Amino acid sequence: MKGNITFTMIKPTAIERGHAGHILAKIIDAGFQITALKLTRLTTGQARKFYEVHKEKPFYEELVGFMSSGPIVAAILRRENAVEEYRHLIGSTDPAKAEEGSVRKQFGTSLQANAVHGSDSDENAQIEADFFFSKLERFSFQENTP
Repeated sequence: MKGNITFTMIKPTAIERGHAGHILAKIIDAGFQITALKLTRLTTGQARKFYEVHKEKPFYEELVGFMSSGPIVAAILRRENAVEEYRHLIGSTDPAKAEEGSVRKQFGTSLQANAVHGSDSDENAQIEADFFFSKLERFSFQENTP
């Protein structure tokens, strides 16, 4: 069974360019419920820990620097088959190759500044959500709530 949550971050460049509201609107219009949301800024240490899975890759240090360079919006999103549906909504990691109408095509400027992060698996969605949000910071919608 596919999970019903995913995690996203609106990245610093998208925040700086004033796209957070537009991106959140696209997320809601696509049928996702936002169950947790915060504007924050990652320290270098927090960015290192969050992206630890990439620490052996050549882009790790640049990624850590970028993600700690300005504010981000972190959110937990709820919808049936959330990870797969969200990855479809945001499009390819490279905005130049992303599908027309996708978040990354519309708001991304480069491979690194591709507007948003999206979880790549149900397991990572839970890990990433737990990294940013305590249980007290999450809202649980009733099944019959629109």
